[in-house]
Amino acid sequence: MNAFSKTALYADRAGLPSLVSRAVALANDLGFIQCCFPEQGALLQVLARGRAGGIIGETGTGCGAGLAWMASAVGPETRLVSVEIDATRAAASKALFADLPNVTVLHGDWRLIEAFGPFDLLVLDGGGGGKRAGDARADPARLLKPAGLLVLDDFHPPLEFWPEPTGVTDEYGRSITAARKHWLQHPDLFATEVRVRPDVSTILATRKAAR
Repeated sequence: MNAFSKTALYADRAGLPSLVSRAVALANDLGFIQCCFPEQGALLQVLARGRAGGIIGETGTGCGAGLAWMASAVGPETRLVSVEIDATRAAASKALFADLPNVTVLHGDWRLIEAFGPFDLLVLDGGGGGKRAGDARADPARLLKPAGLLVLDDFHPPLEFWPEPTGVTDEYGRSITAARKHWLQHPDLFATEVRVRPDVSTILATRKAAR
């Protein structure tokens, strides 16, 4: 995965939900290149629709593209809460969703999300995934309802023989081995990994019911 502008993948906005198109335009205005891939957004849309009427959380709002995909899939009966550490992006995203009272955008550390859980669906895109060294990992037993779904994107697809060699990192210095191993082998989760693009995969993990 190269560090190119993902917003370029949205050049043809025909057929996009209006809110997603506006989020991508906002990202372009702010020079934010790390919107979610369109394919990831489409996946989030499907997953959010399956949790309609529940509460959806997200870390790493960015400029709101992923949140827009999810908000476009559900009605006002579904609550969405997202947190962004960058003050400028958080303020801009809050304004973007100002007309949707069921959507809350917070500014601060990803752990602020904990006060709004447990979640039916939780997307760890900006903290809590443990990809970077020293980044604390979210506790699914605390943050997910039983059968709640955890989503972690932007993984390199696994090499032919899993797990990959220890110490392999992506272009941002994030571990693509330790985090994958943690989530796929987590004792509280049923987890799998799916490709959304030939070079990008996503981990989906469901919290096991309490015994």
